[in-house]
Amino acid sequence: MHYVLLAQLRIGAWMTLKISSKGWVVIPSDLRKKYHLEPGDEVDIVDHGGVLALVPRLEDPLRGSAGMLKGGKSLTKALLAERSKERSQER
Repeated sequence: MHYVLLAQLRIGAWMTLKISSKGWVVIPSDLRKKYHLEPGDEVDIVDHGGVLALVPRLEDPLRGSAGMLKGGKSLTKALLAERSKERSQER
């Protein structure tokens, strides 16, 4: 079985891409620029019932927000200190 991935460039225009023996597909540079795809970026491949779509992977919102509160007082340390103080007062 042989697959050819089609990319729609504009209404009515299609580009045919060949799949290498290793299963690689080269995304044309104009499309990489348009969608801000850089080497190492990840894309998802979605099967739409006979149509394969490459979708740029969105940044994980949790990873993207890591470090947002950096530099402030550690809330974890403050909570642990408060709990420790409460335990010592109970004794």
